[in-house]
Amino acid sequence: MDTFPIRVIGDPVLTRPSREVTELDADLARLVDTMYTTMYEAVGLGLAAPQVGVRKRLFTYDVGEGPEVIVNPQIVEAAGEGVYEEGCLSIPGLRFDVVRPQRVTVQGVDLDGKEVVIDDDDIVARVLQHELDHLDGVLILDRLDPDTRKVALRQLREIDFDAPETASSPRL
Repeated sequence: MDTFPIRVIGDPVLTRPSREVTELDADLARLVDTMYTTMYEAVGLGLAAPQVGVRKRLFTYDVGEGPEVIVNPQIVEAAGEGVYEEGCLSIPGLRFDVVRPQRVTVQGVDLDGKEVVIDDDDIVARVLQHELDHLDGVLILDRLDPDTRKVALRQLREIDFDAPETASSPRL
């Protein structure tokens, strides 16, 4: 099956908010199927539409229970706080400690228009928040404190994004 090229930092689509999905149709289902294939090939836990150049509010993810999609997601509740190491398919080769709410409730719809509500913590909460950030044009670099961000930007200048990458652990 086909895959999409994953957009990397510097691509403007990654810093722009996505548009609400207004039609749940066969084209959207094909997009989601190709996103699943792309996510698995890239060894990602999640993949947001902007990461493949599509400015639509949806993302795919799989935390070990099979592929899922959420269309027009939003966080409706958040609690606690935790620091987690995160990587990103759009910032290959780097990982950062990111502070996020520990538990979130996310609401959206599936491809059939049925309401999806996920209330979870730990890895699921982290994946949902990370992918939602992409839909809002936010990268993990935007979540770093100023000093860590300076170091990260310095590291980014040294990365050859065209070199093949070997994925050692799943990224978001």
